[in-house]
Amino acid sequence: MRTLDLSPLFRASVGFDNLSRILDSATRLDEAQTAYPPYNIVKNGADAYRITFAVAGFAQPDIDIQVENNTLTVKGKTALEQDNVSYIHRGIAGRSFERRFELANHIRVDGAHMENGLLHIDLKREVPEALKLRRIAISTPDQSTITAQAA
Repeated sequence: MRTLDLSPLFRASVGFDNLSRILDSATRLDEAQTAYPPYNIVKNGADAYRITFAVAGFAQPDIDIQVENNTLTVKGKTALEQDNVSYIHRGIAGRSFERRFELANHIRVDGAHMENGLLHIDLKREVPEALKLRRIAISTPDQSTITAQAA
């Protein structure tokens, strides 16, 4: 069993409480579960991302996308199969799936659309003004203040 001691990281950082939870879930990933459906994550600029799933055989109503507590969940559930269909070869996987992605702070889902058997989910980073870089001016003491203190 693998254990990670993150306490040295927490001595020099504030607000990364969920980091240990994310790392813990990453170490418990089941490779067989993460193989379906195949997907890409692309960075489309400084603050834009896109997750693309290959969802052949799924219709729009079969897919559910939710965001809760910085977790993006994509679920696919196919309609019940017809009993009178007899496959000679079945190469298109149509099984149900559920994929979860931990989103960083200030990442929001901008939209989703399906095109040619691909589900595209657009994400955007929106950093609030209060958290953007700002310069702090260094002031010098006023000359009258220095004279008053010396007297």
